Amino acid sequence: MPEPSTESVAKQYRYDLLTWPEINAAAAMKKVVVLPVGATEQHGPHLPLDTDFKLASAVAFEAGRRSPEDLLVLPPVPYGYTHHVQDFPGTINIEPSTFIKYLVDITRSVAYHGFKRIVILNGHGSNAHLVEQAGRQTIMQTDALCVTLSWWQLVGEFWNRELRTSVIPGGCAHACELETSMYLHVDPAHVQTDKIKDNLAEYHRLPDEDRWHFSDLTAGSIATLIEWTSTYTPTGVIGQPEQATKEKGRRVFDHAADQLVSMVRWFRKRPAPPRRDRHAAPPTFALPFGF
Repeated sequence: MPEPSTESVAKQYRYDLLTWPEINAAAAMKKVVVLPVGATEQHGPHLPLDTDFKLASAVAFEAGRRSPEDLLVLPPVPYGYTHHVQDFPGTINIEPSTFIKYLVDITRSVAYHGFKRIVILNGHGSNAHLVEQAGRQTIMQTDALCVTLSWWQLVGEFWNRELRTSVIPGGCAHACELETSMYLHVDPAHVQTDKIKDNLAEYHRLPDEDRWHFSDLTAGSIATLIEWTSTYTPTGVIGQPEQATKEKGRRVFDHAADQLVSMVRWFRKRPAPPRRDRHAAPPTFALPFGF
């Protein structure tokens, strides 16, 4: 069997477009594998249900186009944890334990095939703690390292400083200025611009709420309180999408892709310090990994 072309493998950033001999070559190149994760979930009257996984995967694929020699992008996971949003039609929920196990099945497979640096790039806020757990389990159960983050963490400081005009906090939470701007850049044909309307979360009217509890993609409140989404928004919008523009989306998307490339390049070269057992006597059985 002829050896795969090193040059062609180096130029390919789509994991699913490689053959199995090319996967061997990509693993030998120590490419970082990126898994985009999102949700199929309501995003108000103006954005489609695919918003979360479309934006996460768009950033990942653009980073791949910019630096194919450094990374491979897996097909995106289009479903996530959305139980609290079920009052809005169309939303698909995956239970937390199922979701984590599914992600770890993917990362374990990737690690088994020789890829020792994995990134899970999240696009849905309520996935964040579950994605982090999947990353932790990947590290505990394999010899790979796994970084987890949400795409807006790549751009928060830049967005707030250079582009944002919505109120802080609360203007950028869900189907908001940030997500709508990004979608206007990535896929403008599917944004129903005539239906864009601001809606700040109704809980902001409660006493002391902004001191303790708010939702914003670029900042976290002291208290976490995840209620049924329908209790504080009649439209599914949480923020100020009327402030969104295609130009803002272009600039923040470009920044997100550049940041992801930079992070992947750091992660690709980062050493993995060895584990050091501190027991006086060796443990007599292996750690269980049921979860």
